[in-house]
Amino acid sequence: MSADLTLILGSKTYSSWSLRPYLALRHAGLAFDEVVIPLRQPDSKARMLAHSPAGKVPALVHRTAGGEITVWDSLAICEYAAELAPQAWLWPQDSAIRAHARSVSAEMHSGFMDLRRNLFMDLARTIDRPERVAKAAGDITRIQALWADCLARHGGPFLFGAFTIADAMYAPVATRLQTWKVPLTEASQAYVATIEGLPAMRDWRGDAAKETLVLDMLLD
Repeated sequence: MSADLTLILGSKTYSSWSLRPYLALRHAGLAFDEVVIPLRQPDSKARMLAHSPAGKVPALVHRTAGGEITVWDSLAICEYAAELAPQAWLWPQDSAIRAHARSVSAEMHSGFMDLRRNLFMDLARTIDRPERVAKAAGDITRIQALWADCLARHGGPFLFGAFTIADAMYAPVATRLQTWKVPLTEASQAYVATIEGLPAMRDWRGDAAKETLVLDMLLD
């Protein structure tokens, strides 16, 4: 039987924004179907517009007795998942810690533009381009400091002790740092290993490995 939720995703090899709500929904224990739309194809935009008014991925479609609800944008979908499954505690229970987690997540959502421009997500390979890493050095330093602060405050292994939306937001960064061979502190290495150890992360990588679409965004 089909699930009431359908998550519209981009290619799993490349779509960092899609990975975030996927991990949140999986952690929340919410059953969902998937529609994966290959990125940067002639029909990609039209296919996305069929599911989301923004014409982008990800999007979540929830079929309810009152009709369909469409939620788009990674952070909005994660917030919706937190409302659907409050028992999963996708945000920390303590209000002060929750505010911190939201701030950390929002910083990822709206910031780190040098990292986004230069170190794109690509799960199919590793890329040895230190000059591009250098262009994102400020963002990398901030991210590692942010991780170290959260892990020290809350004891790990996730940013706020247990898995939260904040971890979902930074999971694609963990993959980028590996793809681009970024030197990491010991604390960052341990956190990246924690993210990679998630069953949902392993499943995502397994699906990505089966994709046949190859994009070389270094040519952009």
